[in-house]
Amino acid sequence: MIKKLVVVLIVLFTIYGYSQEGTASPYSFYGIGSLNFKGTVENRSMGGLSIYTDSIHVNLRNPASYAGENLATWGNESRPVKFTIGGNYSSINLKSNSGSDQAASTTFNYLAVSLPVGRFGFGFGLLPYTSVGYKLESLNEDGDILNRFTGEGGLNKVFLSLGYQITSGLSIGADVQYNFGNIQNSTIEYQYDNGIPIQHQSRERNNSDLSGLNVNFGLSYKTMINQKLELISGLTYSPSSSLTSQNERTFSTIAINSSGQEFVLNNISEDLEASGLLETDLTLPSKLAYGIGIGKPRKWFIGAEYTTLKTSNFSNTLYSNEETAYDDSSTLSLGGFYIPEYNSYTSFLKRIVYRAGVRFENTGLNINNQSIKEFGISFGLGLPVGDSRLLSNANLGFEIGNRGTTNANLIEENFINFQLSLSLNDRWFQKRKYD
Repeated sequence: MIKKLVVVLIVLFTIYGYSQEGTASPYSFYGIGSLNFKGTVENRSMGGLSIYTDSIHVNLRNPASYAGENLATWGNESRPVKFTIGGNYSSINLKSNSGSDQAASTTFNYLAVSLPVGRFGFGFGLLPYTSVGYKLESLNEDGDILNRFTGEGGLNKVFLSLGYQITSGLSIGADVQYNFGNIQNSTIEYQYDNGIPIQHQSRERNNSDLSGLNVNFGLSYKTMINQKLELISGLTYSPSSSLTSQNERTFSTIAINSSGQEFVLNNISEDLEASGLLETDLTLPSKLAYGIGIGKPRKWFIGAEYTTLKTSNFSNTLYSNEETAYDDSSTLSLGGFYIPEYNSYTSFLKRIVYRAGVRFENTGLNINNQSIKEFGISFGLGLPVGDSRLLSNANLGFEIGNRGTTNANLIEENFINFQLSLSLNDRWFQKRKYD
């Protein structure tokens, strides 16, 4: 157990050391950033499908998954204690009507632990919810920089989950999630004298500290429909909740050197209390996801899941603008997995889990009357590691896709995502055979 905890900590600090920006998407400019996928590499490798639950993988999207059946290979005495940690690397090609560019980001995705206690199961962990990381410029009629926009930060979640198995195959659960984070953005307005930048420029900088609670409820049901095929379904619902944002805004006169470094000459803080913006409330939209699938236990599975998010209720008075609106978002995920022979002790290749999926997403973001949509195709492998009796694995994921459009002077992103996670299992509680 100590060795596994050491491995988890080493991987966590390694990922964190390279996780300066959670995203490089220009669309993280809007709202409170780009919404991160709340799920494991296993889920993402199946197009985001999260209805499948078992006893050896953590499912971050459905709290009902923390309860479940004991392992037959352990004499039906217990389920394993599960650890999981994951990270992501993204390479993005940005394209507009006026040119193209490239960006990349590396980020820590999640850290979670699941503990079985009889019919109950407990889980806790940490994961990023939204990410902000952009550097954008707008040009004037002469092709010179008019404004430069930068932003960083995001919102994180610490969660505590409880699942309970009502009957064989039927489980319910709930998450309590504490959201916290910080978002910073700045806008520099450039002034020129006969086409030459003046010595000093003006900058507006906003800083917001965010915090709030929300809950998530889940239901998982599975049953054998004949001797070989199993039906699996899942449902999750998160009611809308509020975030409190403590805000600051400053205006500065700055000088910018040839390498782009900014030097503040003087600062003026805006009285946000007078305008009612010192403390604002943001609405986290309600979310509903449901899906169904069929498969042969420990062999193959295929399913579909539909998710809706009431992003039309979202508002952020501090960063609102006339060109941006929010519609309800939706995602359709299709995916599954295949295992040649899960209990083969002579062939490593036969125990590999092969995953694939596809997703179609309407992000809910509407800019210049253009609906921002996203599409992705994903593939993945689950590689057995360590003692075969513990069924631990390392998971590799790969996704290609695109987001946005070049219409209405917007930006289209073509991205490639690489994901890596460890799913480590151990047995803490074991009945004595002999006294």
